[in-house]
Order: sequence, then structure tokens, then C-alpha cells
Amino acid sequence: MKVILTGATGYVGEGVLLECLDNPEIDKVLSVSRRPCGHFHPKLEEYIVHDFMALRPGDEKLAGYDAVFFCAGTTSVGKREEEYKIISHDIPLHFAEVVGPKEKMTFVYVSGAGNYNHTDQMWVRVKKSTEDALVRMPFKGAYNFRPAIMWRYKGQKNIQKMQYFFWFLYPLVKFFDYWNTMSEVGRAMIAVTRSGYPCHEIEVRDISKLAK
Repeated sequence: MKVILTGATGYVGEGVLLECLDNPEIDKVLSVSRRPCGHFHPKLEEYIVHDFMALRPGDEKLAGYDAVFFCAGTTSVGKREEEYKIISHDIPLHFAEVVGPKEKMTFVYVSGAGNYNHTDQMWVRVKKSTEDALVRMPFKGAYNFRPAIMWRYKGQKNIQKMQYFFWFLYPLVKFFDYWNTMSEVGRAMIAVTRSGYPCHEIEVRDISKLAK
């Protein structure tokens, strides 16, 4: 299969990218990003886009793929809702509008783990709104991944300092089933593209199940 991937210069996107490049089910990866990802591979092609909102329907570079793995995003910490909404709602929905043909594509959106019943939380309102809008679009399948703690992929370069702190907690979060490896996240995305899944919200345990 051929996939479009965003966020390859970030932690999640780079991990998924490396899994795709190593996975025999993937023939081609188009990395769409504001800057080069720093990886080179026969399967990998890059499309440098300085403003995602400037993309338009009919862009031939975004047509003919089996799936979009939308891994680009940011933390809500220190951001106003208006600023966070542009990154976590407006940009992914605009990107979903310009790719196609949708009836032949699967769209995977990396959301985040959390209690989605508490809609008074700013980030939950924004993420849930994005998730719901994607599911309503006429894709072959739309899936909202909600990972929590993720163990790095071998050879990753884009590792935030915060991740080093979390690594000390892995034995604990693994015990409580609140973690995945980056390889599992990538394999789960490939699995839903290939075979679908009964629900649109892919939680930590669903990722583990799909990755097997």
C-alpha cells in the first residue's frame, strides 16, 4: 500500500514513518511536512509544504494513495484555544478535504488518550470536534488513534526531553496497560488501512490488538 504521512519531524510521526519504511506491506511513503524529515529511503518521497492551509483539492501529489497517517500535532500546554484549534482542528480537516479520492482512502488521525466525557477541557473539545468531523467525511474508513505513552522506535532522532522522563515510568505504565511501542502504533495504522476496525476510536488496547 501507499501512504501519506504528516508529522515526520515530530516524535510520533517519525516513529510511524520508520515503521512504514521497515514494513513490507508499505510500498511508498509520501512525507508532507514544512521541512525535510532527515531520513532517506527508496520508499520515501517528500513534499515540502510551508503552509498546509494553502493546499488545494486536485493537488496531484496528494492523489492516488491508500491512506493518510496524520501524525502532525502539538501539545495544548501554554496555548490559547484559538491557537490550538488551528493546529489540531483546522489544519487536519483542511488536509482531509484536499486528499482523495476519499472513497478509496483510509484517514488515520492521531488524537490522544484522555477522558473524552469531560468536554469542559479545552483540548478535549477541540480533539473531539476534529474526530467527529473526520468520521463524517466520505472516507473508506476514518480512525482516531488515542495513544498514551509510546516507546521510541530504534533510530529515532526527534525525541523530546520529556520523553526521557517518561522512560523511567515505562515499567509502571506497562503494568497498567497504558503504553504502546511506536512500532505497534505504526503496525496498527497499517492494519486498519488493510482490514478496517469495528470502531472509529482506537484506544491503547485497540492499538496493541491491531498490531499483533
